Amino acid sequence: MTDHSPVTPVDTLAAELLAEAREHHSRRAARTLVTGASQRVTLIALAEGAELAEHGAPPAACLHVIIGQVRLHAGDHEWVLGKGHLVAIPPQRHGLTALTDTAVLLTVALR
Repeated sequence: MTDHSPVTPVDTLAAELLAEAREHHSRRAARTLVTGASQRVTLIALAEGAELAEHGAPPAACLHVIIGQVRLHAGDHEWVLGKGHLVAIPPQRHGLTALTDTAVLLTVALR
C-alpha cells in the first residue's frame, strides 16, 4: 500500500491509536482520515473511562463504534453503543464516555 492510497485499514489504525491513548495523559488519541470541503472523518481512540466533555454539535454527524463500548449522551437522552453500532449524533450539545477501551469513527458534515 502506498502513502497515497485511498484505502485506510481502520481496524489496524484503531488498535494503534488505542495503544497511544492508553499511554497519553488525556487517555485519548485521534487521527483525521478524510478531510474535504464538506466532510471530515476522524478516528478517535479512548482508553476506558476517558471522556469527550459535552460540546456543541456540527450540522450533521455520525458515530460508528469500531472497538469497545461507549455511552453517548445528549440532553436527557443516553445511548450505550458497542462494536459495529452506528448512530446519528443529535444536533444538540452532547458528550461521550468510553465504558471500555474504545475506538470510534466520527464523520462530520462541515456545511
